[in-house]
Amino acid sequence: MLLYSLKLQVELLQPDDGHLVTTAQDGGHPYKTISFVLIDPACHSVAVKMTTARYRPTWELAVDPLVSCKLCLGEFPLEQMTTITQCQCVFCTLCLKQYVELLIKEGLETAISCPDSACPKRGHLQENEIECMVATEMMQRYKKLQFEREVLLDPCRTWCPSSTCQAVCQLKESDSPALPQLVQCAVCALEFCSACKANWHPGQACQESNLPITSFLPGENSSFYKNEEDDAPIKRCPKCKVYIERDEGCAQMMCKNCKHAFCWYCLESLDDDFLLIHYDKGPCRNKLGHSRASVIWHRTQVVGIFAGFGLLLLVASPFLLLATPIVLCCKCKCSKGDDDPLPT
Repeated sequence: MLLYSLKLQVELLQPDDGHLVTTAQDGGHPYKTISFVLIDPACHSVAVKMTTARYRPTWELAVDPLVSCKLCLGEFPLEQMTTITQCQCVFCTLCLKQYVELLIKEGLETAISCPDSACPKRGHLQENEIECMVATEMMQRYKKLQFEREVLLDPCRTWCPSSTCQAVCQLKESDSPALPQLVQCAVCALEFCSACKANWHPGQACQESNLPITSFLPGENSSFYKNEEDDAPIKRCPKCKVYIERDEGCAQMMCKNCKHAFCWYCLESLDDDFLLIHYDKGPCRNKLGHSRASVIWHRTQVVGIFAGFGLLLLVASPFLLLATPIVLCCKCKCSKGDDDPLPT
């Protein structure tokens, strides 16, 4: 939707206590004095209030289109809008910047797509478009997430499973990349299985091997690793073995790769623990990272949802029992009418 605004260009004659008095001239017309109220004394594009007298007009009218933003529903001039190259969708620069920054902060699961859910071309923002909108630190995080995503999707590359290394290892070319193969990290020389990411286990299936990674950098030992294990900023998902970095937030984690929910400290599964009972006992007691009041409120909401569904089912069950025979009878009559022979 295009709206239009008018810009009035006049000759500035003299300031008068926050007002500008202008005169204009056009052959055959009387004079008119126009007084504009200034919002900013340094601004020359103002048109708020005017008083009239005799005049001769000499102003020029310039028409600028106002474009509607689909995110905030505001109207802005073209210089405050940004067009996505792939799909040609137009949004105000501020909304698009906030949208991109939010996705980068939450971590990229896919490429940054057009924020319009009804976009016919399903366009994506290019790297140069993102770089023009976000700060340098945010752009560095974006490139890091992009690289991690590329490694995750590349069947010929994998991460070294040692938490102290984090190097990218190249797999040998094979017709069956899913089959286990020996991989040796070029940085820490760790030998591990490409399928289960455990220490290399020749002659054993991955399900039987379940061996932990015991590789350390020079100067480190297993006792040091054990002391730092609970508070380590980077751990592997216990299900898909993808590395996850935790910089803030609670201890209930969800892997973006396989959607597996687990405890950050003990790596125990939380897929079925809707009420977060895991943090009421054991070594992870009171280590969730939320106040007791917020946990109680969360449990109240979960119980309320289940109770609401149960109550709805209880109320609707008599109507379902009454409606079922009626629906069956109507269906039988319709089928019987279809089977009757046509009169001759």
